Amino acid sequence: MLEYGAMDASPSSRSVAELLLDVQEGRRLDLGAAHRLLLDSDLLELGIAADAVRRRHNDPEVATYNIDRNINYTNVCVYKCRFCAFYRAPGDPEGYLLSHEEIGRKIEETLALNGTGILMQGGVHPDLGIDYYEDLLRFIRREYPEIHVHAFSPPEVKFIARKERLSFAEVVARLKDAGLMSIPGGGAELLSDGIRKEVLALPKCTADEWIDINRQAHLVGLRTSATMMYGMGEGLEPRLEHLQRIRDLQDETGGFTAFISWTFQHDNTDMPLVPETYAHEYLRTLAVTRLFLDNVQHFQTSWVTQGKKIGQLALKFGADDMGSIMIEENVVSAAGTAFKMSQEEMERLIVQAGYRPRQRTNLYERFVEPEDTAEVAERFRYAITAENRALASSPLPVVG
Repeated sequence: MLEYGAMDASPSSRSVAELLLDVQEGRRLDLGAAHRLLLDSDLLELGIAADAVRRRHNDPEVATYNIDRNINYTNVCVYKCRFCAFYRAPGDPEGYLLSHEEIGRKIEETLALNGTGILMQGGVHPDLGIDYYEDLLRFIRREYPEIHVHAFSPPEVKFIARKERLSFAEVVARLKDAGLMSIPGGGAELLSDGIRKEVLALPKCTADEWIDINRQAHLVGLRTSATMMYGMGEGLEPRLEHLQRIRDLQDETGGFTAFISWTFQHDNTDMPLVPETYAHEYLRTLAVTRLFLDNVQHFQTSWVTQGKKIGQLALKFGADDMGSIMIEENVVSAAGTAFKMSQEEMERLIVQAGYRPRQRTNLYERFVEPEDTAEVAERFRYAITAENRALASSPLPVVG
């Protein structure tokens, strides 16, 4: 039973062929049509339709990627989401909070590796007020003006607002003034409060709160990304509710840059054992989301959870972007999945999939040419650690 309004997600009575023809001709799918496609469509026919829509939104010859870094500034969190293997409770000896200097070193290495941005998120630390976040942002903007700061997910914004007795709009505006440049889609999981309650994610952020924080960001000119994590044992209706909420807000504001979905990774979590979500379901879900979210331009693959080969294949199922080379990632890797690759390997994978690779900026505004990052990369070359030395190989020349 959908919780969002009175939406009907019962499968459409129309044939799969009719629904695929509709969407390829530019007609919008309703929830019932999306439900029918998730249940009954042939995977390859679905991929062909999703690829046709991808080509309508983006250059059919190009697949993009970016170079950024996930900086998880703290793993201390007051919430206990059952699907999370990353967090540590306040007072846990394994808890940490990175200093400005440590964050600075990570930014310098990102710049040295031709990176253009950081994605900075953390647990919801009970001792951090808005002054901490403002000071951190000002430090980054002052010391590293070249870096794009994509940071602080809706649950973090909500906690700051509650702690400081401010509105969501006030928190977002103050963070923007301090140097925040865009907001990541973390904390969405599935925007269905019944599921959020089951996995203990409801206290950190309800579905309505997640949507409203993104709305307030869009209203002050901050772009955000939309995400979806699925495969926690839920049915199809919570996924459909999630997609409807994303599409409705995008109709209202147009503020989402991209949609990124991935499957739940179960190792080291408190979740009961659920059937594994395999690649065919990931590709099917990706294709249907590309068809349903007709107002979102960019879709990323989830090669970090699915592996590099499925990441390549996803470019034929509606995705136009391979995401980041993953200089660093801590949250998904804590749940048993860890991948990274060099810029050279990223470009090779894209070429092998039949596309021309182009590095992009964090908000997809433009492509990044080698000369755009060369001077800054050379300036911070000393910052490359032994752990990431292999990522510093010279990139392949752009094909075409």
